[in-house]
Amino acid sequence: MLGASFILPRNEFAMAAQNAAQAASPAPPAKAALESGGSEMEKVAGIGGFFFRAHDPKALGNWYQQHLGIALTPTSEDGNVWQQEAGPTAFSPFPETTKYFGDSAKVWMVNFRVHDLDKMVAQLRAAGIEVKDPETYPKLGRFARLHDPEGNPIELWQPA
Repeated sequence: MLGASFILPRNEFAMAAQNAAQAASPAPPAKAALESGGSEMEKVAGIGGFFFRAHDPKALGNWYQQHLGIALTPTSEDGNVWQQEAGPTAFSPFPETTKYFGDSAKVWMVNFRVHDLDKMVAQLRAAGIEVKDPETYPKLGRFARLHDPEGNPIELWQPA
């Protein structure tokens, strides 16, 4: 369940997740020079979690697990954390007035990379989930949009 207490203390959980991410990505994190002093700025290596409020966290977590294959945060010692594949990640604040997310009360949208957008869309539609027809942007790839059971916007992306 998202936001559930971890079996490991948070600092040990973060270290375990970081070690798993480092094993998947052998290159050291990129660093940028700071203007003052010429020392290098440490940068984050990626997204380590996504936490959000839900009316029914258990049901919504199960929906993400069943339809998108996202493992939930473990609630026992034998559970595994969802492992992402390395790849491009967009990080983009939008204006408060954007209509891109749909419902103006929704303040976030998650974008998941997929290997085969057509297969994912077909599987979701077969489960009775409404998905807008995919759109293609030649330099970026293909995108499809849907909403989870609580109306949160989701974008699926098959990179070009």
